[in-house]
Amino acid sequence: MRAADWPCGWVLEKLSYAPRDAGLFSTALTHRSVSAANNERLEFLGDAVLNLLIAEHLYRAFPLCSEGDLSRLRSRLVSGESLAQVASALGLGAALHLGSGELKSGGFRRKSILADALEALCGAIFLDGGLEAARQAVEALFAARIAALPEPATLKDAKTRLQEYLQSRGLPLPSYVMERVEGEAHAHTFWVRCEVAALARRAQGSGSTRRSAEQEAAERVLGELEAPLDVAPG
Repeated sequence: MRAADWPCGWVLEKLSYAPRDAGLFSTALTHRSVSAANNERLEFLGDAVLNLLIAEHLYRAFPLCSEGDLSRLRSRLVSGESLAQVASALGLGAALHLGSGELKSGGFRRKSILADALEALCGAIFLDGGLEAARQAVEALFAARIAALPEPATLKDAKTRLQEYLQSRGLPLPSYVMERVEGEAHAHTFWVRCEVAALARRAQGSGSTRRSAEQEAAERVLGELEAPLDVAPG
């Protein structure tokens, strides 16, 4: 692609959008390591635009989901990791204008830089073509990820799911007891017991943090509670 074609040609090819203001997209693809005229302000705007459009899509696509479920689904789609993967699939790194230091250190592959640039592009499309143009671009970029979303309930952590299981049955909440901590100070392993006294269920979990140990113990208790009953043949 000729230098004169950048960035409009890249945007048209990758996003099927024809920019009106080439300067906006030049800014969206320019990292702060280059100059003061960089994509940080567009990133700020694009973050809001992206969150709005993803929230709107999920609201319409999942009419039975609660607010919490919708929030978890949105977080999965707009996390830094997810945005970086979308940007990488676009080949966005190769289109970025980076300073010499960032180029030498592989900034075109850095997840935070890719995620920020993708948000800046969303902001540029919104300013250049309006909300509908941004909506079309976002839905095209995230269509595969939205289609592959898991059931919302599976995004809840084990402690939350166990709590909801018990509350729905009018039972007391579980207790978590720290049983022991093993290993050196920089590499602790925590052992926690989760107990549901009302159902005579208990399980032990371990992890590098107390929270992860509690989650594992809760997951094991849930596994017992949700397991199908063995029925002897008649």
